[in-house]
Amino acid sequence: MAKFLFSVTYSKDGLAGVLREGGSGRAKAVETLVDSVGGSVEALYWAFGEHDVILIADLPDALAAGALSTRVAMSGAGSVATTPLLTADDIDAIAARSQSVDYRAPGT
Repeated sequence: MAKFLFSVTYSKDGLAGVLREGGSGRAKAVETLVDSVGGSVEALYWAFGEHDVILIADLPDALAAGALSTRVAMSGAGSVATTPLLTADDIDAIAARSQSVDYRAPGT
């Protein structure tokens, strides 16, 4: 499973829905959403500032993350920024693989 961070900013209507439904009602809905793409919720927090909700989820792959983000965005209840989360082992693998990447910087 891959980890993804979803940063959600509610629309006015989305926020009104949260206030009607409450946090625990939304938490259940988020768990159902994540379950529907074959994943699980690691952490779910509401926040002040640029984003209203922070979700960390374990998902099968980037396609599941894209489907989840798209579905939420299409609802009009808010906007979603999706960030893949990488482990130290992932970074080590990227570093090793980058050694075989053939790249020429512009102008060189």
